[in-house]
Amino acid sequence: MDARTRLKEILVRLSVRRGKFVLASGKVSDVYVDCRLTTLHGPAMPLIGRLMLERFRERGWQPQAVGGLTLGADPVACAVAREAVDSDAPLDAFLVRKEAKDHGRRRAIEGIERPSGLRCVVLDDVCTSGGSTMQAIRSAREAGMHVLGACCIVDREQGAREALADAGCEFEALYTMAELLGD
Repeated sequence: MDARTRLKEILVRLSVRRGKFVLASGKVSDVYVDCRLTTLHGPAMPLIGRLMLERFRERGWQPQAVGGLTLGADPVACAVAREAVDSDAPLDAFLVRKEAKDHGRRRAIEGIERPSGLRCVVLDDVCTSGGSTMQAIRSAREAGMHVLGACCIVDREQGAREALADAGCEFEALYTMAELLGD
C-alpha cells in the first residue's frame, strides 16, 4: 500500500466523525474531520511529511520553512520538517500565534529567528473557508516571509481554495472531503 492510501486509511479510521458539529468557520456540518487524531498519531507523521514534500516538489515550491496557525498546523509543520531532514533540502518549522505575545519578544511567529525574506509554505490540517490559513499567511507576510503557497491535509471544499486564490496564494490539499467520504 502506498503512502497516500495508508494516510487516507488512517484519516478515515481515526479522524472522520459523524454527528452535528460547528466548524471554526462557523458553519454547521454533519461530518467533522478531527485531524489532530491523525497528525499526532506516530505512524501517520512520516506519511504526512512525505506526502507534503512530494506535493511541494510537484508545485516547484522550494521552501526554507513551513508552518501555520497554532494548533492545527503545529504537528503538520513538525512532520514536514522532520521528513525533510533526510532530503536534499532540509527546512525549519514555525508556529504562528493567534495573537502576538504581549510580553517577552512580543512575537507572532515562533521557531524562526529572522523570518524576513524566507521562502515558506503555510500549512493547515483542515481547510474550510480558509480563514485560519489566511490569518497565518497574513502573519507570515507581515514578518517579511515570502509565501510560496498553502497546503493542507484535507480541503472541505467550502471556499478555502477561492479565498486563497483571491489573496494571491496558490493552494494544495492532500485530500478533498469527497475523497475521504468516498463520494
